[in-house]
Amino acid sequence: MDDTQNNRTSLVKGAKDIAKEAKKQAAKNISKAVDRASDEYSTHRSYNRFQNDDEEENNYNTYRQQDDHYTNNADNDEDGASSDATEGHDDEDEIYEGEYQGVPAYNDGKPRDGQVALGQPVSDSLKSRKELENERQADEEELAQQYELIMQECGHGRFQWQLFFVLGLALMSDGVEVFVVGFVLPSAETDMCVPNSGAGWLGSIVYLGMMFGAFFWGGLSDKVGRKQCLLISMSVNGFFAFLSSFVQGYSMFLLCRMVSGFGIGGAVPIVFSYFAEVLAREKRGEHLSWLCMFWMIGGIYASAMAWAIIPHYGWSFSMGSAYQFHSWRVFVVVCALPCVSAVVALTFMPESPRFYLEMGKHDEAWMVLKHIHDTNMRARGEPERVFTVSTRRVSPCSWWNYRMSQPTQCFTYPVKDNTLKLAAVWFSLSFGYYGLSVWFPDVIKHLQADEYASRVKIHTNERIEDFTFNFTLENQIHRNGVFLNDRFISMKFKAVTFIDSSFLNCYFEDVSSVGSFFKNCTFVDSFFYNTDIDDAKLTNSKVINSSFHHNKTGCQMTYDDDYSAYWVYFVSFLGTLAVLPGNIVSALLMDKIGRLSMLGGSMVLSGISCFFLWFGTSESMMIFMLCLYNGLSISAWNSLDVVTTELYPTDRRGTGFGFCNAMCKLAAVLGNLIFGSLVGITKAIPILLASSVLVCGGLVGLRLPDTRANVLM
Repeated sequence: MDDTQNNRTSLVKGAKDIAKEAKKQAAKNISKAVDRASDEYSTHRSYNRFQNDDEEENNYNTYRQQDDHYTNNADNDEDGASSDATEGHDDEDEIYEGEYQGVPAYNDGKPRDGQVALGQPVSDSLKSRKELENERQADEEELAQQYELIMQECGHGRFQWQLFFVLGLALMSDGVEVFVVGFVLPSAETDMCVPNSGAGWLGSIVYLGMMFGAFFWGGLSDKVGRKQCLLISMSVNGFFAFLSSFVQGYSMFLLCRMVSGFGIGGAVPIVFSYFAEVLAREKRGEHLSWLCMFWMIGGIYASAMAWAIIPHYGWSFSMGSAYQFHSWRVFVVVCALPCVSAVVALTFMPESPRFYLEMGKHDEAWMVLKHIHDTNMRARGEPERVFTVSTRRVSPCSWWNYRMSQPTQCFTYPVKDNTLKLAAVWFSLSFGYYGLSVWFPDVIKHLQADEYASRVKIHTNERIEDFTFNFTLENQIHRNGVFLNDRFISMKFKAVTFIDSSFLNCYFEDVSSVGSFFKNCTFVDSFFYNTDIDDAKLTNSKVINSSFHHNKTGCQMTYDDDYSAYWVYFVSFLGTLAVLPGNIVSALLMDKIGRLSMLGGSMVLSGISCFFLWFGTSESMMIFMLCLYNGLSISAWNSLDVVTTELYPTDRRGTGFGFCNAMCKLAAVLGNLIFGSLVGITKAIPILLASSVLVCGGLVGLRLPDTRANVLM
């Protein structure tokens, strides 16, 4: 009897030992599988990890069946058998059923002071915020690695290039919007008779709209989706940009352009987030840099259209005296075309699969990924290649348990420091760029005005009788002149000033005056018909027994008389075209020399190039320096776009990028106001301010984390 009991005890113990050994073997196999998958990911970045995981899972299920078989036999053989503890079993060697799943080991079921019962999952309410953040970050890393392997299986091909051109049109619209402000500003203010107190509001209010739009649309894209938000924001921009070309009042024009800027503000943060989420790591830096070229193309497009359309006064038409549609309004309509094209093309593109995973929509994500894979494989001539990823493999189980989608989470651990550094770099780069962009053209205009004034012709004590003026008088000063019985018919005064002159029995018909004034003059028995000579141009002058009939109302647009119109647009075109070499270089070297080296080096070199402006004493020298500065600074813009995209996790990428872009537009407003007020006063302050800000921003950029080797979390 004792022998039988001993045999049964030995059998139970042996069965448990076998089960224990099986569990140990299963744990070792799983550990090896994970290590092997990590090695394969780091060296080959293949998708075999998931196949190995399936094999190990099948092996583990076999071991579990064996374990259950032995356990049941032991229980049936001896109900009163002693536990492992009573048999002297070592608990530290035991691999319990839930250990590999991350569940703590069971320890007598009694909680200790300050602890929950062992063997039970810890409630989120009992975890600290940092622990929850660490768990969430671990989930991010796991999903990022899995998603990276999936994108490698999908490949890079036709789908990415299709999305590249569609999103490029949206980014091009942002560049057009920025340049439209500068080109339309003088024409709109002249056409709408804007007083000096209201001048300059157009540039500031558009940037303010873009600032609020960047933060709003960027944050909303993390909740609603990249495609949906981009469609809405671009539609808002296109509609109000088109509407602004028809409104007549300056206040309504300001409102339309502000709402238009609010819409286009979402383009930059959403476009880069959207495109980055369909790129594999080794393609991301280069192709995001190529995408930046569309912003430059937008600038070239706006400059070329302004050069070709605005100076042509004959392109305008009128509907009575109340409605005028001048050539600058045609330019505004033409500049809305890229936005409309982007909206139409974007309707045919799918949502970001990475965003679907973030929202837990696995089936939708799988469908988009399969579409990407099949599109690329068909383009490669491999339509038979099967997409092997299943919906079960595209997300970890707890990814959406602790989502942080509030805008304030960009200022919490672990992205707080990066947000502050990025905001500083965005602000400094934008302040220098937009500030100098305003200062350069105005300085060139100032130099042109000085040169123009140096060629002025001065006439003193002249007396002209019974003469008919039917030609243009330009850049002249007439002092103490007497005009008796003269006729001014179908002629133009262009930058002509009459000082202390007398007009006796003169006849003015169909006369226009651009930059011309009558100071301390006397008009006796004179007749004015269909002229634009009014009280604003008669400074301290006397009008005796004279009459004005059918005077031209409003502010007359005379682009053909503006000596600097063509030249200013051409200079802007050259400055934008100079960006092309820097854009190509940054795209080719982005993944080779690193984002931070390119960012910091470009900003420092841009700051140094500003010092050479001190020696710019001619138009040609200033134009050369403008092209040099633009060519050096574009690499910093491209690098900053890539770094910002890669530093933020998916659930905060749009919000973080939107906040940084909002700081960019705030700096643009301040740069316009500060640098614009210094034109013609001093060169020292703008040069030193821009140089110091750019160099400091570049040094801060060098302290950002290097994202070249990061998977997109």
